[in-house]
Amino acid sequence: MKIAVIGGGPAGLRAAEIAVEQGASVTVFDAKPSVGRKFLVAGRGGLNLTKDEPLERFVAQYSGHELPTGVWQSLLAEFDQEALRAWAYGLGVETFVATSKRVYPKEMKAAPLLRRWIQRLRDRGVEFAMRHRWQGMARTGASWRFSFAVDGETRTVEADAAVLALGGGSWPETGSDGGWVAALREMEIAVSDLRPANCGWEAAWPENFLRVAEGQPLKNIRARAGEQEAAGELMVTRYGLEGGIIYQLGAVLRELVDPVISLDLKPSHSVNQLVAKLGPVKRNFVAEARQRWRLSDAAAAILDFCQSVRPAASALEIAEACKGCSISLKGPRPLAEAISSAGGVRWGDLDENLMLKRAPGIFVAGEMIDWEAPTGGYLMQGCFATGTRAGRASAVWHARD
Repeated sequence: MKIAVIGGGPAGLRAAEIAVEQGASVTVFDAKPSVGRKFLVAGRGGLNLTKDEPLERFVAQYSGHELPTGVWQSLLAEFDQEALRAWAYGLGVETFVATSKRVYPKEMKAAPLLRRWIQRLRDRGVEFAMRHRWQGMARTGASWRFSFAVDGETRTVEADAAVLALGGGSWPETGSDGGWVAALREMEIAVSDLRPANCGWEAAWPENFLRVAEGQPLKNIRARAGEQEAAGELMVTRYGLEGGIIYQLGAVLRELVDPVISLDLKPSHSVNQLVAKLGPVKRNFVAEARQRWRLSDAAAAILDFCQSVRPAASALEIAEACKGCSISLKGPRPLAEAISSAGGVRWGDLDENLMLKRAPGIFVAGEMIDWEAPTGGYLMQGCFATGTRAGRASAVWHARD
C-alpha cells in the first residue's frame, strides 16, 4: 500500500481522487459501513456545493485561530468555485445558481452525485476499507503504521504517506466524532478544542413568548454581535434562535463573555421613518407598531420581549428598540447538534502543503484543521479545496520517496 486516506467524507474522497490521478495507489479507510455519510446528510435540503460570488468576498468568510495570511486565497486558487462546478459536471451532474447565489445540483440531491463519484474512484483504482476505526499511528522506518479497530480486533496497516480527513466533532452519528483529537495530542501536535459552529444559540424565553413565537421565522432582518453584522433570517425555537444570521455571528458570539445579539427588525426603515409611521400614537406602542409597521407575529413578540425590562414611553423609544433589540444568549447548542465545528489542528503545526510538521508524510484535510465558515457553500468548498491540496501533496511526497 502506498497512500492511506483515513476518512471518507468529501475532503478525504477528494484527496483520494487527486492522489490516484497522480499515479499513486490509494486506499480509503472509514469507520462506517459506507463513505460520504455527512455528505448525504448535508444534501437533505439540496446539496449546497459552493457559492457564486467574487473570490475576495468568498475568502473573507473563512476564519480560524492564527489563520496564516493568504492561506485561503492560495487554497481556493488551486480549486475554486468554478472548478468545483466543473468537477460536478464531469460526473454528469449539472449545477445551477439560485437567487441566493448558492450553487446546487439541478437534481437537488446528494446521493446521485456521491454514487457516481464513488464509482469513478473505483474505476480509477481507489480501494475502500470500511468499518475501520482509526486508533492511531506510529513511524516505522521510512513508512507509517496505522492501527484500526475492525470488528473488535486491531488491524495494522503500513503506508508511505497518508491524508487524515476524519472530520470535526459535529454530527457524530456520521462518523465525525472528534475521536482523533487525543491521539494527535499524544504526538504533541497542537489541536484547538472542538467547539460548535453553525448552530443554534440558547436564550431564556418566557412561556407567554413561546406561545406566540415558537417555530416562527424572523425574515428580512439584520443583526449585530460585537462589531460584526449579518442579514437574513432567524427562526425562534423553544431553546433560543436558529438560522443563517446566528451561524454567521457564531464565531464572534463565542468570544464574548456575555454574548448578546442585537436585532434590527426593520432594516429597510430609519428610526425617523418608523416614528413617522406611528403618527399620533401615545400608548400601546407594541400593538400599534405591529399594525403600522406590518410586523410578523415573531417580530412583534421579540419587540414586546425586549420591552419587558424598560417599556418604551414614546414613539421614538419604540422605534429605537425596533432598530436595536438586544437579546442575551446563554450559549451555543451542543457540539453534536452543530452543522460544523470550530477548532482542530493548528495552522502552525502544518506546512504550506497541509503536512504535519511533526509527522512528515502525514497530511490533513477538511474540518480536522482549525478553520470555520458559515453555511452557504463555504464549508463544502473548503473541504474540497483542502482535500485537493493534501491529496496532491501526498502524491508528490510518495513519488519523491
